[in-house]
Amino acid sequence: MNPVNNENVLEVQGIAMSFGGLMALSNLNFQVKRGIIKGIIGPNGAGKTTLFNIITGSFPPTNGTIRFKDRPIEHLKAYKIAERGISRTFQTIELFGNMTVLENIMLGCHTRIRPSFLASGFKFPQSGRKEKQILERGMRILKFIGLNDKFNHLAENLPLGEQKMVEIGRALASEPELICLDEPAAGLNETETHLASSLIKAINAKGITVLLVEHDMRVIMNISDEIVVINYGQKIAEGSPEEIQNNPRVIEAYLGSEA
Repeated sequence: MNPVNNENVLEVQGIAMSFGGLMALSNLNFQVKRGIIKGIIGPNGAGKTTLFNIITGSFPPTNGTIRFKDRPIEHLKAYKIAERGISRTFQTIELFGNMTVLENIMLGCHTRIRPSFLASGFKFPQSGRKEKQILERGMRILKFIGLNDKFNHLAENLPLGEQKMVEIGRALASEPELICLDEPAAGLNETETHLASSLIKAINAKGITVLLVEHDMRVIMNISDEIVVINYGQKIAEGSPEEIQNNPRVIEAYLGSEA
């Protein structure tokens, strides 16, 4: 984990989101300091993925503001937010199964790839410095996530744990300052969960701020610097892992007897 500083890279202020008459988020406030791993926990339906969707531009909030590096982003399109330096993974894996692992990673470079290169069908012409740079970056990311030996495998043929690694790698390809990880350990066995946790810590060690939604409490408690707890769309607690583990409201609402 990186040393914590007092600079907020992300500020969520008074966020509310309603779908019809249903309030998914209500007056949600928290900050994410630059260089930390911040966990978000809460029961199913608490609003965690909705929050990620708002932060990353899937849809604007009903009320409130989101500031990234002190600039409002809550009404920007997703690609504009990605260009600003925020990337994400999804709770349900969204890889292109009929494309190779390397091609999936390179799609994450969308903020820097020219349309002509996308249209080339990834033929990697020898000429073209930009194309070469993208290819080299893709291979560096694959080495970083431990899958460089599977660069030409179809993504759909990988086991779940490796598919999740590829999705994280694709999110890294846009060179984000903040990466939002939506349940990266869901469905993984103990060994895969350990590898995912190690990768998240390695990402953070590179200076990338991490916002993490996860149901696996061991993961959240072991790697987070700070944790926000959401219940029924509202923040009920925020603090260090130790403070959250001992918070009566959290124990009642989420951790229950397992606390």
